[in-house]
Amino acid sequence: MTKVEKTNAMRILDKLGIAYEALAYESDGTAKDGVTVAALVGEDAQRVYKTLVTLDEKGAPHVCVLAADRELDLKAAARHFGVKTLMMEKVKDLKALTGYVRGGCSPIGMKKPFPTVVDERAKGLPYVLVSAGKIGLQLKIQPEDVVKAAGAGYGEISR
Repeated sequence: MTKVEKTNAMRILDKLGIAYEALAYESDGTAKDGVTVAALVGEDAQRVYKTLVTLDEKGAPHVCVLAADRELDLKAAARHFGVKTLMMEKVKDLKALTGYVRGGCSPIGMKKPFPTVVDERAKGLPYVLVSAGKIGLQLKIQPEDVVKAAGAGYGEISR
């Protein structure tokens, strides 16, 4: 078993006393879509959750966490956050804003706390996988613990 280097997300979970399992997968350092990651770690795509960063009409960030096999409903997410519109953050601006790169963006441990929503379909699942904060590493964690660690809520945000 190789020792996994702790990420910021893992350190935060440790500090909060939240249990998780780190799952590494083979990576060449390039971003993979969530369905591919699911296959690489031997999980169903309904359990692997992607973290998408959006901006509202004023440029304020909002974070959406949803299953890899689902699509973000921008209108539903905007309603959840109480804003007029949301658009996807540009990939080139992601690291400066969050501290994370595309394919390794965790909802836990961003540079600043942003309003965050986890898709309601995660409720009741025994666990989900979210990025640990770097490409090639996922966290197996209870959905309630993602909500707690990210200061998030649940909402209907996917289709």
